[in-house]
Amino acid sequence: MTTRPRRGRFPLRLRRHPVAWERQRPTWRDARPPLIAAALKRALDRPCGNWYVVGAARDLGGDRPLARTVAGREVVVWRDAAGQPVAGPGACPHLGAPLAGGRVRCGTLVCHWHGLALDGTPRAGWGPLPVHDDGVLVWVRLDDAGGEEPLAAPRVPRRPPPARSVEAVYQGLGVCEPEDIVANRLDPWHGAWFHPYSFTDLTVVAAPERAAAGDDEDGFAVDVSFRLAGRIVVPVRAVFTAPGPRTVVMRITDGEGAGSVVETHATPLAPDERGRPRTAVTEAVLAVSDRPGFAVARGAAPVLRRLMSVAAGRLWRDDLAYAERRWTLRAEGRFPG
Repeated sequence: MTTRPRRGRFPLRLRRHPVAWERQRPTWRDARPPLIAAALKRALDRPCGNWYVVGAARDLGGDRPLARTVAGREVVVWRDAAGQPVAGPGACPHLGAPLAGGRVRCGTLVCHWHGLALDGTPRAGWGPLPVHDDGVLVWVRLDDAGGEEPLAAPRVPRRPPPARSVEAVYQGLGVCEPEDIVANRLDPWHGAWFHPYSFTDLTVVAAPERAAAGDDEDGFAVDVSFRLAGRIVVPVRAVFTAPGPRTVVMRITDGEGAGSVVETHATPLAPDERGRPRTAVTEAVLAVSDRPGFAVARGAAPVLRRLMSVAAGRLWRDDLAYAERRWTLRAEGRFPG
């Protein structure tokens, strides 16, 4: 029986009787491969309307376009003169030069090869792609790659109000497929074993035995303590859901920071030189708190963003290594199950 974390007067707790890493309760019996595989299949079956995360909205601006290969297609995104996002193919229609090397001047993307200027409207065989800036992330719609019924806008997860939160975006790259990233996040049991520097006292209190593919609330509830220093921890309850085939959302529902959200988005890129799949991980962390001190901390948002991004990077250094191994085992027909 676990105690549901509650927000108290003081957010920090002191672990009175810490358990050594090797003496914590094994979780391998609970982390049943069929259960994780079923949750993954339901996630992969959910529609996304052909929308893919390209990058952070903060990276979109200035005199350089945001360029990425998404699902094997070169894509460039920039802001027009009104500050609105514009997206389209990343190859110049004139002689195929990479528009990633172009410059943005007064909202117009100018190719650095022969100076062809693109203002976001169709020209010389170049045409725009649907694009969406949700304030944190930039998405592009690729109907030929997704093959689904297109949606007018991506299904952005529910987030805390921007005026009350601090957001940070981490981006990483792995030799794997998006499903390996999603599967990693749909296995919360590994947290305290694989990331003991960040998590302890982890218990999965609810796991979906059965759910429909369209049930977005199909998720895992976890009681866990975030490590700060030594025996000082912050206990919370978090719920993991997968609202789409390439997205997993962790939401803190009880304890300090209730309402905070971590979105993990997996975007397929182009294969590497050996033909292996590559996937970009874009993780958006949106932290919120109703404590008076948090409003003061928001004044140091640039510093907080850096710290949040570093923390996410440390976790993903390990998780990407596992996702890559998972893909290798699957490719060789050696993955269990």
